[in-house]
Amino acid sequence: MHILALDTATKTVSAALLEDERILAEGYADLDRHHATSVLPFVQSILDLAGVDIGKIDLLAGTGGPGSFTGLRIGAGTLKGLALATGKPIVPVSTLETLAVNAAGSGIPVCPLLDARKGQVYGGLYRFDGNGIPCSVLPDATMDLSDLLGKICEPVLFLGEGAVVCREKIREGLGEYARFAPPPLNGIRASAAGWLALQHYREGRSADPLTFIPAYLRKSEAETRG
Repeated sequence: MHILALDTATKTVSAALLEDERILAEGYADLDRHHATSVLPFVQSILDLAGVDIGKIDLLAGTGGPGSFTGLRIGAGTLKGLALATGKPIVPVSTLETLAVNAAGSGIPVCPLLDARKGQVYGGLYRFDGNGIPCSVLPDATMDLSDLLGKICEPVLFLGEGAVVCREKIREGLGEYARFAPPPLNGIRASAAGWLALQHYREGRSADPLTFIPAYLRKSEAETRG
């Protein structure tokens, strides 16, 4: 099974092509370019590199939130367009769950964090099963960092852009319980989204391309202003 996976949930962009659980090709960029102009060329370059035509794709995967409202909309729109053009299923996965995969095998809980602005974070808490699949301990949510730290009473590994931004506050709040992943593990990889999507698809989970909406986890600025 060929899986095309995307991530545009934050300021980075990633695309990957998998054949079952094997990564055929993957790209990642953090260049401050607008996803709307970069995601499709990025996808095409991955397909060209692997020598696989879009018609040979069996499954479409992507990070379905939380994250940037604009980034998530672009990713969802791209996946929906590809699904309607090819007739292939979409399997969205949690952005935080995807990020947690970077730390698979950790002997302590993992807390992937994204910066939600306004003093808040998108966060969750995960442990791994024997196959390296993240299992939710604390559901993905938008919360004040202090509220999240108040729920932690054991050593935890933090990773993601939110962990970078909030590193000092996390250290102040948790002391020796705060552990941090090295910089290469803070980025979201499309290959991880593709791998997770395959596991979900095997369980019979997929999304309707016509009705799929990302999990924003909070209202947009326009909705908040009314």
